[in-house]
Amino acid sequence: MSLIADYGLVLLLLACLFGFFMAWGVGANDVANAMGTSVGSRALTIKQAILIAMVFEFCGAYLAGGQVTETIKSGIVDASIISPELMVLGMMSALLAAGTWLLVASTRGWPVSTTHSIVGAVIGFAAFGVSMDAVHWSKVGPIVASWVVSPVLSGVVAFGVFVSVQKLIIDTDQPFLNAKRYVPVYMFLTGFMVSIMTVTKGLKHIGLNLSGSEGFFLSLAIGVAVMLLGIALLSRIKIDLEADKAFHYASVEKVFAVLMIFTACAMAFAHGSNDVANAVGPLAAIVGVIQSGGEAVGAKAALPSWVLLLGAVGIVIGLATYGYKVIATIGKEITELTPSRGFAAELATATTVVGASAIGLPVSTTHTLVGAVLGVGIARGIGALNLGVIGKIFMSWIITLPVGAALSILFFLILRAVFGGV
Repeated sequence: MSLIADYGLVLLLLACLFGFFMAWGVGANDVANAMGTSVGSRALTIKQAILIAMVFEFCGAYLAGGQVTETIKSGIVDASIISPELMVLGMMSALLAAGTWLLVASTRGWPVSTTHSIVGAVIGFAAFGVSMDAVHWSKVGPIVASWVVSPVLSGVVAFGVFVSVQKLIIDTDQPFLNAKRYVPVYMFLTGFMVSIMTVTKGLKHIGLNLSGSEGFFLSLAIGVAVMLLGIALLSRIKIDLEADKAFHYASVEKVFAVLMIFTACAMAFAHGSNDVANAVGPLAAIVGVIQSGGEAVGAKAALPSWVLLLGAVGIVIGLATYGYKVIATIGKEITELTPSRGFAAELATATTVVGASAIGLPVSTTHTLVGAVLGVGIARGIGALNLGVIGKIFMSWIITLPVGAALSILFFLILRAVFGGV
Protein backbone atom coordinates (compact mmCIF):
# COMPACT_ATOMS: atom_id res chain seq x y z
CA MET A 1 0.00 0.00 0.00
CA SER A 2 3.04 2.26 0.25
CA LEU A 3 2.65 3.72 -3.24
CA ILE A 4 -0.90 4.90 -2.56
CA ALA A 5 -0.03 6.05 0.97
CA ASP A 6 3.04 7.97 -0.20
CA TYR A 7 1.84 9.38 -3.50
CA GLY A 8 -1.98 9.29 -3.17
CA LEU A 9 -2.57 13.00 -3.83
CA VAL A 10 0.00 13.17 -6.67
CA LEU A 11 -1.54 10.09 -8.32
CA LEU A 12 -5.05 11.51 -7.98
CA LEU A 13 -4.04 14.84 -9.55
CA LEU A 14 -2.19 13.08 -12.39
CA ALA A 15 -5.16 10.75 -12.96
CA CYS A 16 -7.52 13.75 -13.19
CA LEU A 17 -5.15 15.43 -15.64
CA PHE A 18 -4.91 12.30 -17.82
CA GLY A 19 -8.70 11.78 -17.60
CA PHE A 20 -9.24 15.35 -18.72
CA PHE A 21 -6.76 14.85 -21.60
CA MET A 22 -8.67 11.75 -22.70
CA ALA A 23 -12.01 13.60 -22.46
CA TRP A 24 -10.48 16.40 -24.56
CA GLY A 25 -9.60 13.76 -27.19
CA VAL A 26 -13.15 12.40 -27.12
CA GLY A 27 -14.44 15.93 -27.74
CA ALA A 28 -11.94 16.71 -30.49
CA ASN A 29 -12.38 13.45 -32.39
CA ASP A 30 -15.64 11.78 -31.52
CA VAL A 31 -18.06 14.65 -31.06
CA ALA A 32 -17.45 15.46 -34.71
CA ASN A 33 -19.34 12.25 -35.41
CA ALA A 34 -22.38 13.68 -33.70
CA MET A 35 -22.23 16.93 -35.64
CA GLY A 36 -20.58 16.00 -38.96
CA THR A 37 -23.82 15.11 -40.77
CA SER A 38 -25.55 18.33 -39.65
CA VAL A 39 -22.68 20.47 -40.90
CA GLY A 40 -22.11 18.41 -44.05
CA SER A 41 -25.77 18.74 -45.08
CA ARG A 42 -25.62 22.51 -44.34
CA ALA A 43 -28.45 22.25 -41.81
CA LEU A 44 -26.14 23.89 -39.26
CA THR A 45 -23.02 26.05 -39.46
CA ILE A 46 -19.87 24.90 -37.64
CA LYS A 47 -20.45 27.50 -34.89
CA GLN A 48 -24.08 26.46 -34.37
CA ALA A 49 -23.10 22.78 -34.30
CA ILE A 50 -20.41 23.40 -31.68
CA LEU A 51 -22.81 25.41 -29.48
CA ILE A 52 -25.50 22.69 -29.66
CA ALA A 53 -22.96 19.97 -28.99
CA MET A 54 -21.52 21.81 -26.00
CA VAL A 55 -24.91 21.94 -24.29
CA PHE A 56 -26.21 18.46 -25.17
CA GLU A 57 -22.91 16.56 -24.91
CA PHE A 58 -22.52 18.00 -21.43
CA CYS A 59 -26.06 17.01 -20.42
CA GLY A 60 -25.72 13.51 -21.89
CA ALA A 61 -22.36 12.92 -20.21
CA TYR A 62 -23.41 14.30 -16.84
CA LEU A 63 -26.98 13.02 -16.63
CA ALA A 64 -26.82 9.69 -18.46
CA GLY A 65 -23.16 8.67 -18.50
CA GLY A 66 -23.12 6.39 -15.45
CA GLN A 67 -24.31 3.14 -17.02
CA VAL A 68 -21.54 2.46 -19.54
CA THR A 69 -18.87 3.73 -17.14
CA GLU A 70 -19.31 0.55 -15.06
CA THR A 71 -18.33 -1.63 -18.05
CA ILE A 72 -15.15 0.31 -18.77
CA LYS A 73 -14.32 0.63 -15.06
CA SER A 74 -14.59 -2.98 -13.98
CA GLY A 75 -16.00 -5.15 -16.76
CA ILE A 76 -12.95 -5.56 -19.00
CA VAL A 77 -10.32 -6.53 -16.42
CA ASP A 78 -10.50 -8.81 -13.39
CA ALA A 79 -9.99 -6.28 -10.60
CA SER A 80 -9.69 -9.00 -7.95
CA ILE A 81 -6.28 -10.22 -9.18
CA ILE A 82 -4.78 -6.77 -9.85
CA SER A 83 -2.99 -5.07 -6.95
CA PRO A 84 -4.20 -1.55 -6.08
CA GLU A 85 -0.87 -0.02 -7.20
CA LEU A 86 -0.98 -1.78 -10.57
CA MET A 87 -4.63 -0.82 -11.05
CA VAL A 88 -3.86 2.88 -10.50
CA LEU A 89 -0.74 2.97 -12.71
CA GLY A 90 -2.38 0.79 -15.38
CA MET A 91 -5.54 2.87 -15.67
CA MET A 92 -3.44 6.07 -15.76
CA SER A 93 -1.31 4.66 -18.59
CA ALA A 94 -4.50 3.62 -20.43
CA LEU A 95 -5.91 7.16 -20.23
CA LEU A 96 -2.64 8.71 -21.38
CA ALA A 97 -2.24 6.21 -24.24
CA ALA A 98 -5.78 6.65 -25.57
CA GLY A 99 -5.57 10.46 -25.23
CA THR A 100 -2.26 10.54 -27.14
CA TRP A 101 -3.62 8.47 -30.04
CA LEU A 102 -6.75 10.66 -30.23
CA LEU A 103 -4.56 13.77 -30.35
CA VAL A 104 -2.59 12.34 -33.30
CA ALA A 105 -5.77 11.23 -35.13
CA SER A 106 -7.59 14.54 -34.53
CA THR A 107 -4.74 16.64 -35.93
CA ARG A 108 -4.95 14.56 -39.12
CA GLY A 109 -8.76 14.62 -39.34
CA TRP A 110 -9.13 10.83 -38.94
CA PRO A 111 -12.42 9.78 -37.32
CA VAL A 112 -11.13 6.96 -35.08
CA SER A 113 -12.96 5.23 -32.27
CA THR A 114 -12.39 6.52 -28.75
CA THR A 115 -13.96 3.27 -27.52
CA HIS A 116 -11.38 1.20 -29.43
CA SER A 117 -8.62 3.42 -28.06
CA ILE A 118 -9.48 3.03 -24.38
CA VAL A 119 -10.51 -0.65 -24.53
CA GLY A 120 -7.27 -1.48 -26.38
CA ALA A 121 -5.26 0.52 -23.84
CA VAL A 122 -6.91 -1.17 -20.81
CA ILE A 123 -6.36 -4.64 -22.33
CA GLY A 124 -2.73 -3.72 -23.14
CA PHE A 125 -1.77 -2.77 -19.59
CA ALA A 126 -3.64 -5.70 -17.99
CA ALA A 127 -2.28 -8.37 -20.33
CA PHE A 128 1.31 -7.01 -20.17
CA GLY A 129 1.53 -5.53 -16.68
CA VAL A 130 -0.39 -8.21 -14.77
CA SER A 131 -1.11 -11.38 -16.77
CA MET A 132 -3.24 -12.59 -19.67
CA ASP A 133 -5.68 -13.95 -17.08
CA ALA A 134 -6.33 -10.43 -15.78
CA VAL A 135 -8.38 -9.64 -18.90
CA HIS A 136 -12.01 -10.80 -18.96
CA TRP A 137 -11.70 -12.16 -22.50
CA SER A 138 -15.34 -13.29 -22.35
CA LYS A 139 -16.37 -9.64 -21.75
CA VAL A 140 -14.12 -8.42 -24.57
CA GLY A 141 -15.95 -10.66 -27.08
CA PRO A 142 -19.33 -8.85 -26.93
CA ILE A 143 -17.57 -5.46 -27.07
CA VAL A 144 -15.61 -6.47 -30.17
CA ALA A 145 -18.77 -7.96 -31.69
CA SER A 146 -20.57 -4.66 -31.08
CA TRP A 147 -17.98 -2.91 -33.27
CA VAL A 148 -19.22 -5.03 -36.18
CA VAL A 149 -22.88 -5.24 -35.17
CA SER A 150 -23.37 -1.52 -34.43
CA PRO A 151 -22.40 -0.15 -37.90
CA VAL A 152 -24.39 -2.91 -39.62
CA LEU A 153 -27.41 -2.29 -37.39
CA SER A 154 -27.32 1.50 -37.77
CA GLY A 155 -26.74 1.08 -41.52
CA VAL A 156 -29.88 -1.06 -41.78
CA VAL A 157 -31.91 1.40 -39.66
CA ALA A 158 -30.62 4.39 -41.70
CA PHE A 159 -31.43 2.56 -44.94
CA GLY A 160 -34.98 1.90 -43.64
CA VAL A 161 -35.51 5.47 -42.41
CA PHE A 162 -34.27 6.97 -45.69
CA VAL A 163 -36.44 4.61 -47.76
CA SER A 164 -39.45 5.63 -45.62
CA VAL A 165 -38.60 9.31 -46.30
CA GLN A 166 -38.44 8.57 -50.05
CA LYS A 167 -41.75 6.65 -50.06
CA LEU A 168 -43.73 9.01 -47.79
CA ILE A 169 -42.31 12.35 -48.93
CA ILE A 170 -39.81 12.61 -51.78
CA ASP A 171 -41.39 10.26 -54.35
CA THR A 172 -44.90 11.72 -53.97
CA ASP A 173 -46.90 14.28 -55.97
CA GLN A 174 -46.73 16.90 -53.20
CA PRO A 175 -43.41 16.39 -51.42
CA PHE A 176 -43.47 19.73 -49.57
CA LEU A 177 -46.93 19.18 -48.05
CA ASN A 178 -46.09 15.59 -47.16
CA ALA A 179 -42.83 16.73 -45.54
CA LYS A 180 -44.81 19.09 -43.28
CA ARG A 181 -47.22 16.25 -42.51
CA TYR A 182 -44.72 13.48 -41.67
CA VAL A 183 -41.67 15.29 -40.30
CA PRO A 184 -43.39 15.98 -36.93
CA VAL A 185 -43.79 12.18 -36.56
CA TYR A 186 -40.03 11.76 -37.02
CA MET A 187 -39.52 14.54 -34.44
CA PHE A 188 -41.72 12.68 -31.96
CA LEU A 189 -39.68 9.49 -32.47
CA THR A 190 -36.42 11.38 -31.91
CA GLY A 191 -37.61 13.03 -28.67
CA PHE A 192 -39.21 9.85 -27.31
CA MET A 193 -36.32 7.54 -28.12
CA VAL A 194 -33.60 9.63 -26.46
CA SER A 195 -35.68 10.59 -23.42
CA ILE A 196 -36.78 7.02 -22.62
CA MET A 197 -33.19 5.95 -22.12
CA THR A 198 -32.34 9.04 -20.10
CA VAL A 199 -35.23 8.92 -17.65
CA THR A 200 -35.19 5.15 -17.08
CA LYS A 201 -31.45 4.44 -17.00
CA GLY A 202 -29.37 7.55 -16.75
CA LEU A 203 -30.82 9.62 -13.93
CA LYS A 204 -30.35 7.08 -11.12
CA HIS A 205 -26.96 8.41 -10.03
CA ILE A 206 -28.38 11.91 -9.51
CA GLY A 207 -31.07 10.47 -7.24
CA LEU A 208 -34.05 10.35 -9.60
CA ASN A 209 -35.51 6.85 -9.68
CA LEU A 210 -38.57 6.47 -11.91
CA SER A 211 -40.52 3.27 -12.45
CA GLY A 212 -40.77 1.81 -15.96
CA SER A 213 -44.29 3.12 -16.54
CA GLU A 214 -43.48 6.59 -15.15
CA GLY A 215 -40.43 6.80 -17.40
CA PHE A 216 -42.45 5.65 -20.42
CA PHE A 217 -45.19 8.27 -19.94
CA LEU A 218 -42.68 11.04 -19.22
CA SER A 219 -40.83 10.11 -22.43
CA LEU A 220 -44.12 10.18 -24.35
CA ALA A 221 -44.74 13.69 -23.00
CA ILE A 222 -41.23 14.83 -24.00
CA GLY A 223 -41.74 13.33 -27.49
CA VAL A 224 -45.03 15.20 -27.87
CA ALA A 225 -43.41 18.45 -26.65
CA VAL A 226 -40.61 18.08 -29.21
CA MET A 227 -43.22 17.38 -31.92
CA LEU A 228 -45.29 20.48 -31.01
CA LEU A 229 -42.19 22.68 -30.99
CA GLY A 230 -41.29 21.26 -34.39
CA ILE A 231 -44.77 21.95 -35.78
CA ALA A 232 -44.47 25.58 -34.59
CA LEU A 233 -41.10 25.95 -36.35
CA LEU A 234 -42.31 24.20 -39.52
CA SER A 235 -45.32 26.50 -39.81
CA ARG A 236 -42.93 29.35 -40.64
CA ILE A 237 -41.44 27.56 -43.67
CA LYS A 238 -43.05 28.53 -46.95
CA ILE A 239 -42.54 26.81 -50.30
CA ASP A 240 -39.74 28.49 -52.31
CA LEU A 241 -40.64 28.15 -56.00
CA GLU A 242 -37.43 29.82 -57.23
CA ALA A 243 -35.20 27.47 -55.23
CA ASP A 244 -37.31 24.49 -56.34
CA LYS A 245 -36.60 25.33 -59.99
CA ALA A 246 -32.87 24.91 -59.39
CA PHE A 247 -33.29 21.84 -57.13
CA HIS A 248 -36.68 20.13 -57.20
CA TYR A 249 -36.65 19.31 -53.47
CA ALA A 250 -35.15 22.54 -52.07
CA SER A 251 -38.28 23.39 -50.04
CA VAL A 252 -38.54 19.82 -48.71
CA GLU A 253 -34.92 19.94 -47.60
CA LYS A 254 -35.66 23.15 -45.69
CA VAL A 255 -38.23 21.20 -43.66
CA PHE A 256 -35.64 18.51 -42.98
CA ALA A 257 -33.09 21.13 -41.98
CA VAL A 258 -35.37 22.01 -39.04
CA LEU A 259 -35.59 18.31 -38.16
CA MET A 260 -31.78 18.03 -38.32
CA ILE A 261 -31.50 20.49 -35.43
CA PHE A 262 -33.53 18.09 -33.28
CA THR A 263 -31.59 15.00 -34.36
CA ALA A 264 -28.29 16.84 -33.82
CA CYS A 265 -29.34 17.56 -30.22
CA ALA A 266 -30.38 13.93 -29.76
CA MET A 267 -27.17 12.69 -31.32
CA ALA A 268 -24.99 14.88 -29.10
CA PHE A 269 -26.89 13.74 -26.00
CA ALA A 270 -26.62 10.06 -26.99
CA HIS A 271 -22.93 10.45 -27.69
CA GLY A 272 -22.24 12.17 -24.37
CA SER A 273 -24.08 9.43 -22.48
CA ASN A 274 -22.07 6.63 -24.13
CA ASP A 275 -18.61 8.06 -24.70
CA VAL A 276 -17.95 9.98 -21.50
CA ALA A 277 -17.29 6.48 -20.09
CA ASN A 278 -14.16 6.24 -22.22
CA ALA A 279 -12.61 9.10 -20.27
CA VAL A 280 -14.08 8.69 -16.79
CA GLY A 281 -14.36 4.88 -16.51
CA PRO A 282 -10.64 4.37 -15.83
CA LEU A 283 -10.57 7.58 -13.75
CA ALA A 284 -13.46 6.28 -11.61
CA ALA A 285 -11.48 3.07 -10.98
CA ILE A 286 -8.42 5.09 -9.88
CA VAL A 287 -10.48 7.37 -7.61
CA GLY A 288 -12.14 4.34 -6.00
CA VAL A 289 -8.78 2.73 -5.19
CA ILE A 290 -7.13 5.90 -3.85
CA GLN A 291 -10.11 7.01 -1.76
CA SER A 292 -10.30 3.59 -0.08
CA GLY A 293 -6.56 3.65 0.67
CA GLY A 294 -6.00 0.75 -1.71
CA GLU A 295 -8.72 -1.51 -0.32
CA ALA A 296 -11.56 -1.30 -2.83
CA VAL A 297 -10.04 -2.52 -6.09
CA GLY A 298 -12.86 -4.89 -6.90
CA ALA A 299 -15.60 -3.13 -4.97
CA LYS A 300 -18.32 -1.31 -6.87
CA ALA A 301 -17.48 2.18 -5.70
CA ALA A 302 -20.13 4.80 -6.37
CA LEU A 303 -19.33 6.98 -9.38
CA PRO A 304 -18.60 10.43 -7.95
CA SER A 305 -20.54 13.14 -9.78
CA TRP A 306 -17.43 15.35 -10.00
CA VAL A 307 -15.75 12.65 -12.12
CA LEU A 308 -18.58 12.81 -14.67
CA LEU A 309 -18.40 16.61 -14.49
CA LEU A 310 -14.66 16.57 -15.28
CA GLY A 311 -15.30 14.29 -18.28
CA ALA A 312 -18.18 16.42 -19.54
CA VAL A 313 -16.14 19.65 -19.35
CA GLY A 314 -13.17 17.99 -21.10
CA ILE A 315 -15.39 16.80 -23.96
CA VAL A 316 -16.80 20.30 -24.49
CA ILE A 317 -13.35 21.95 -24.53
CA GLY A 318 -12.01 19.33 -26.97
CA LEU A 319 -14.90 19.94 -29.33
CA ALA A 320 -14.58 23.72 -29.19
CA THR A 321 -10.81 23.71 -29.84
CA TYR A 322 -10.25 20.94 -32.39
CA GLY A 323 -13.56 19.36 -33.42
CA TYR A 324 -13.81 21.08 -36.81
CA LYS A 325 -11.21 18.83 -38.52
CA VAL A 326 -13.04 15.52 -38.15
CA ILE A 327 -16.41 17.22 -38.77
CA ALA A 328 -15.17 17.97 -42.31
CA THR A 329 -14.23 14.32 -42.95
CA ILE A 330 -17.52 12.84 -41.72
CA GLY A 331 -19.83 15.52 -43.13
CA LYS A 332 -18.39 16.11 -46.58
CA GLU A 333 -16.16 13.28 -47.74
CA ILE A 334 -18.00 9.94 -47.38
CA THR A 335 -21.07 10.74 -49.48
CA GLU A 336 -22.95 13.88 -50.49
CA LEU A 337 -25.38 14.71 -47.70
CA THR A 338 -28.60 16.71 -47.80
CA PRO A 339 -30.71 17.38 -44.68
CA SER A 340 -33.04 14.42 -45.42
CA ARG A 341 -30.09 12.04 -45.83
CA GLY A 342 -28.26 13.46 -42.81
CA PHE A 343 -31.41 13.09 -40.70
CA ALA A 344 -31.75 9.40 -41.59
CA ALA A 345 -28.11 8.79 -40.62
CA GLU A 346 -28.36 10.72 -37.35
CA LEU A 347 -31.62 9.15 -36.16
CA ALA A 348 -30.25 5.66 -36.90
CA THR A 349 -27.01 6.42 -35.06
CA ALA A 350 -28.70 7.93 -32.02
CA THR A 351 -31.09 4.94 -31.81
CA THR A 352 -28.22 2.44 -31.93
CA VAL A 353 -26.00 4.32 -29.45
CA VAL A 354 -28.84 4.95 -26.98
CA GLY A 355 -29.86 1.30 -27.15
CA ALA A 356 -26.27 0.20 -26.51
CA SER A 357 -25.94 2.63 -23.56
CA ALA A 358 -29.10 1.19 -22.05
CA ILE A 359 -27.57 -2.29 -21.85
CA GLY A 360 -24.12 -1.00 -20.84
CA LEU A 361 -22.34 -1.88 -24.09
CA PRO A 362 -19.59 0.57 -25.07
CA VAL A 363 -20.16 0.82 -28.81
CA SER A 364 -18.19 3.11 -31.09
CA THR A 365 -20.15 6.17 -32.17
CA THR A 366 -17.71 6.50 -35.07
CA HIS A 367 -18.52 3.03 -36.40
CA THR A 368 -22.22 3.55 -35.82
CA LEU A 369 -22.40 6.86 -37.66
CA VAL A 370 -20.17 5.79 -40.55
CA GLY A 371 -22.36 2.67 -40.86
CA ALA A 372 -25.45 4.88 -40.97
CA VAL A 373 -23.96 7.25 -43.57
CA LEU A 374 -23.00 4.19 -45.66
CA GLY A 375 -26.58 2.89 -45.29
CA VAL A 376 -27.95 6.16 -46.67
CA GLY A 377 -25.36 6.10 -49.47
CA ILE A 378 -26.27 2.52 -50.41
CA ALA A 379 -29.96 3.52 -50.51
CA ARG A 380 -28.95 5.95 -53.29
CA GLY A 381 -26.67 3.44 -55.08
CA ILE A 382 -23.08 2.37 -54.43
CA GLY A 383 -21.75 5.04 -56.83
CA ALA A 384 -22.81 7.71 -54.31
CA LEU A 385 -20.04 6.58 -51.91
CA ASN A 386 -16.45 7.85 -51.85
CA LEU A 387 -14.76 4.46 -51.49
CA GLY A 388 -11.25 5.95 -51.14
CA VAL A 389 -12.18 7.91 -48.01
CA ILE A 390 -14.08 4.91 -46.61
CA GLY A 391 -10.96 2.75 -47.09
CA LYS A 392 -8.82 5.25 -45.12
CA ILE A 393 -11.40 5.36 -42.32
CA PHE A 394 -11.49 1.54 -42.10
CA MET A 395 -7.67 1.43 -41.96
CA SER A 396 -7.56 3.92 -39.09
CA TRP A 397 -10.13 1.76 -37.24
CA ILE A 398 -8.03 -1.40 -37.63
CA ILE A 399 -4.83 0.14 -36.24
CA THR A 400 -6.49 1.97 -33.31
CA LEU A 401 -6.78 -1.02 -30.98
CA PRO A 402 -3.17 -2.27 -31.32
CA VAL A 403 -1.80 1.31 -31.19
CA GLY A 404 -3.80 1.94 -27.99
CA ALA A 405 -2.45 -1.27 -26.44
CA ALA A 406 1.18 -0.55 -27.46
CA LEU A 407 1.13 3.04 -26.17
CA SER A 408 -0.48 1.85 -22.93
CA ILE A 409 2.34 -0.67 -22.35
CA LEU A 410 4.94 2.05 -23.05
CA PHE A 411 3.39 4.55 -20.61
CA PHE A 412 2.88 1.77 -18.04
CA LEU A 413 6.64 1.00 -18.10
CA ILE A 414 7.46 4.72 -17.73
CA LEU A 415 5.03 5.24 -14.81
CA ARG A 416 6.23 2.09 -13.09
CA ALA A 417 9.83 3.33 -13.34
CA VAL A 418 8.91 6.81 -12.07
CA PHE A 419 6.97 5.52 -9.07
CA GLY A 420 9.56 3.00 -7.95
CA GLY A 421 9.03 -0.19 -9.94
CA VAL A 422 5.80 -1.53 -8.45
